[in-house]
Amino acid sequence: MKDYSDLSAFSDKKLRTLRNNLNNRLASFKGTSLKALPPSHMLHGMDEGDCNSLLEKVQAEMRKRAKA
Repeated sequence: MKDYSDLSAFSDKKLRTLRNNLNNRLASFKGTSLKALPPSHMLHGMDEGDCNSLLEKVQAEMRKRAKA
């Protein structure tokens, strides 16, 4: 799992990519065909709770940047 402790260091594009990947991964948790992610994937090793938590942090950072 990668280090997502400092989201303020991420570019806007990287945050959007991360948000989209998290949304897609969460949708796959709800589906029937959950496939294992390769070790090189940014969300490798994260379960559904981890993804939800990180998505909330990403969305908060994006809202913070939108206000600025």
